[in-house]
Amino acid sequence: MSVEIAKAFMTATIEVLSTMAMITPKAGKPFVKKDNAASGDVTGLIGLTGDKTGTVSVTFTQKCALSVVKSMLGDDIQDVIQDTKDMVGEITNMISGKARQILAGDGLTMQAATPSVIMGKNHTVHHVSSEPIMAIPFTTDHGEFSVEFCFE
Repeated sequence: MSVEIAKAFMTATIEVLSTMAMITPKAGKPFVKKDNAASGDVTGLIGLTGDKTGTVSVTFTQKCALSVVKSMLGDDIQDVIQDTKDMVGEITNMISGKARQILAGDGLTMQAATPSVIMGKNHTVHHVSSEPIMAIPFTTDHGEFSVEFCFE
């Protein structure tokens, strides 16, 4: 099932970023992550419950996050820190929502909590499950980001 889940998150991530930020990410090879270190500077984290219980995170490098904010807001940036925090939380929510919609087609139903956002260099991301963490790296013309998920 984790292959189907990874495919759902890849598809959801590409669709959300392409549609909302006009940035087309390229997915790398998924892998099992061995530690809690974030692969970037800003992370959105959301809990899921239902047929599967776990967490999903989306971590952007600072450069990539700022490019996504600029693409989504244009010249309407009021507070770069708050706007980046809001954008990462919303992107995490949209990726989670689209992936859940895809997985519902396979009979897997999950509900999401409100996302939280962690900012800062060298932060860590703690997924709630003790199961292996799957990570999917993405590249864009504006930098890198990754999507991680971990379900019991």
